[in-house]
Amino acid sequence: MADIPKHEDTFEDVLVQVEHDLSQLKYNVGKINVDEKGATLDIKVLDNAISRTQSSIRRHADDYLKSVNKQQLVLPAIEDLPKQTLKIYKWKPSLEGLPDVYSQKKTLDALFHETKVKPEAVESLAVTKAKGKRVQYLPEDELQPVIKPSLLRMSIQHNIMTLQPRPELHWSKKELDFKPEKKSKCQMDSQTRPRRKVGESKHLFTSLPSLPSQITVSDRMDQMEIQATTSFVTEETEDQSEDAQTSTFTIVNGKIDPMAKDFICFKGRFSWCWSSVVEVLEDLTKLLREFAVPLAKVDGDNFIQLCPSSDYGYSKTLSKATLFSLLQNKGDVLELVSRPGQRYRGEGGRDAAATRIQACWRRYFNRTSYLCYHHRKNAAEVISMSWLLHYQRCQVKKDLQAKRFRQLENYRNRAEHLAENWKHIRSSKRTIIHIPSLGFSQSWRQNTRKYDILQNIQITRLCDIRDENVEVIYICPVHLGEDILRYYDNFLSRNGADSSTSQDLLCNKRFLILTPEAVDHFPTRNMCLSTLLKYSPSTLKQIKRQIQGKWAYIVGGVGHEDDLDVADELDVPILGPEPAVSQLHGTKSGGRRIFSEAGLEVPPGQGDVYALNQEFVMQKYLEEIPEWLIYYTQLAKCSRFQSWSEFMKFFLRQGGVVEAYPPSENVTHMTVDMLLEPSGEVTLLSWGDQLHGYCHLDIVGAIIPKTSVHLEILHSICMHVAHVCQQKCIMGYVSVGLATFVDHSTMKQKIWGIDLEIGFSDQLAMTQMLLMATGGTLNWHTGCFEVPMPDREKCSEQEAAAKHLVDSRYAVVGIHLFHSNLSMLYHSMFFKMCKYNYIEFNKKENEGTVFALYDSSERSTIGMIAVSEDLQGALVTFAQNLSVIHQEILSSKKEEETNFKVVITNIEDMLEMIIQNKNQLMD
Repeated sequence: MADIPKHEDTFEDVLVQVEHDLSQLKYNVGKINVDEKGATLDIKVLDNAISRTQSSIRRHADDYLKSVNKQQLVLPAIEDLPKQTLKIYKWKPSLEGLPDVYSQKKTLDALFHETKVKPEAVESLAVTKAKGKRVQYLPEDELQPVIKPSLLRMSIQHNIMTLQPRPELHWSKKELDFKPEKKSKCQMDSQTRPRRKVGESKHLFTSLPSLPSQITVSDRMDQMEIQATTSFVTEETEDQSEDAQTSTFTIVNGKIDPMAKDFICFKGRFSWCWSSVVEVLEDLTKLLREFAVPLAKVDGDNFIQLCPSSDYGYSKTLSKATLFSLLQNKGDVLELVSRPGQRYRGEGGRDAAATRIQACWRRYFNRTSYLCYHHRKNAAEVISMSWLLHYQRCQVKKDLQAKRFRQLENYRNRAEHLAENWKHIRSSKRTIIHIPSLGFSQSWRQNTRKYDILQNIQITRLCDIRDENVEVIYICPVHLGEDILRYYDNFLSRNGADSSTSQDLLCNKRFLILTPEAVDHFPTRNMCLSTLLKYSPSTLKQIKRQIQGKWAYIVGGVGHEDDLDVADELDVPILGPEPAVSQLHGTKSGGRRIFSEAGLEVPPGQGDVYALNQEFVMQKYLEEIPEWLIYYTQLAKCSRFQSWSEFMKFFLRQGGVVEAYPPSENVTHMTVDMLLEPSGEVTLLSWGDQLHGYCHLDIVGAIIPKTSVHLEILHSICMHVAHVCQQKCIMGYVSVGLATFVDHSTMKQKIWGIDLEIGFSDQLAMTQMLLMATGGTLNWHTGCFEVPMPDREKCSEQEAAAKHLVDSRYAVVGIHLFHSNLSMLYHSMFFKMCKYNYIEFNKKENEGTVFALYDSSERSTIGMIAVSEDLQGALVTFAQNLSVIHQEILSSKKEEETNFKVVITNIEDMLEMIIQNKNQLMD
């Protein structure tokens, strides 16, 4: 508990002195005999005594209240109540000694008819007591029997105030910008006295017993004081009861008028939590002054909800919105406050404006400095990162260059070893690793549809096992289904070759099909097969196990740098040129250069075109007939280029040639495949006339053997081209494209070199399948396709060997046959349909049809070989097969995409030409 005030003894001394003065006054007044005539009563003596008592009480009461108001009342702990409870003495005056004020009223009025006793003493005592917090009462045995009305009133107020929390009734120095003026009696009492119910004090005093009839003058004075106090308390409670209905007060220009009646009522209503209300009022008035609000009406009912629930004493902050919500006219106030610059019209506005301006300037200055620093920092980071990346790229480039150089050196060393041992290797058991990779540029690969199927067109390389000393490991770019694996297994087994497609390859099996695991990781990247194999370590390990201790070499496709990486990993040579050499001379322009050096005539035109201003004729066309080129140009590869503008964009980026078409209506194109062996020998492997689709550049197949050029002329041309290729370090498989026609001016046959491909061609792969199916050979000396004699002509082996009993055949080979409706049939149903229509191959007669399957998912592209005794029969069989298949899979609900019709039309034209030539010979 709080300690007892230090001024306790002083205040008791004052009370004792007051008692003494009143007793002395009573004694002096008692000497005066009012009944005696001519006697006078000295009123000045009474006035001086009262004034002296009043000043003494006021002085000491102020000191006491200052000391009391600074203390905090702390409730004792529950467990310490028995030990710390102090005995509080209550004053219980003897009511029998109270004078009868009402019975002596007339006597006192007559006694003081000239001079009235000033009520300031009662007022001062009341005000002083009301401002106090606690009064230390005297014990009962120390009190005098004389009744003191002022003490009685103070006791009554104290008993009421002790039932409520201690109110902070004084204003702090920072509270509201005003100082309290001297107040009237009513204003002072209404502001300082606690509220009590109406009639409470009246009931208290009227219930006192009657006083004795014999009283002294001092007793009469005490009775007057009691009567005045009772009357004041009654009037105060009545005024408060009238004003208790309203709690709204007004704040003018951010200041509160403490003398206003509405504020006095508000203060009296919330005296129990006045300390919290004062803090809120301080913030509210300060806010109103800052925004120069001329008039604000405060709703006092919100205070009683705000103060206890907001825990304001701990937070010490309330938002502006919360403070404005306490106003009744908050709409007008908010409208005023929301005006631009209103804050700077109020209290401290100049300082706030200056602070705002300085803050904005500092913010702008700091923001500008930060942005400049941030820009420089980002620039420095970009420069440093760019330099770091450039350095890293340079390092990686150097490492790759060093790696490529090592791989190239290893390739050359293995190529020398292959050349030295080629004759021995070719006559010994060997393993050929076929990788039909198309190592074109990235832009070419990304713009090509069905790139994986296009790489698997040469799956018929498996037929290399027709040589008994050859084992084949075929790297497949797609996952083949069981139907295709079973088909090729049966086809190779039926022609005398053991085979297996499982990973657990037995020793006596001669071919193996492997799909790199990287195919599943890069399904949409259109990567070449060598790159996929490079990133397939499991497949590489399996290949190493199969070729361990054997002669082996790689036969690739279109050269790529990753071919060297794969060869270096497997430590086997490549039967082909370096990738850089292949990319340089395997283009159209490179072929023109080789043909020119070989003395072969080429079409009029220009090679190595990378811009439109490089050919005069093309520029002339663009000036005169640009719309013709756009609307009437026929694209040979619609699967790669959708429009003329797309083709020109790619053409100018990659480069190409512009050549004239032969000046004749009857032009025959042919392809010759040859092997430039590492030992320097040249072997012709396949030759045939081309079978076209939409145009002469759309090659869909071939007619084997060729019939358009004399054999000796063709052999001479191929030898010259092969000799130039060997000079340019080109080794391996080379395909030469030629065009022949009759010059009408000289009526002689001309041959132009139009194409040179370095690598294993599609025609050679299908020729291998043709030779595997028929067991025949291509005789270079006779230029015929020879097959064994049928069994119907029985003869002894000696006679067959002596007579060389062989028969010639003609074959029409279709490589790129496409029909969208083929995907509706599984391969098993397709073969049943063909068998039902007698589309099959007769092994005994070496005639009929053989199919090549490329994929198990789309199944829309196939290969087909038709074999017959003569050329006309082979063409008719091929055309009839296409027609039957087209009719079987034709659907009225779906528009098909196919080249069957174009091929059939071209074959019909060839048949008409053959018939015309026969008629001319007969004539």
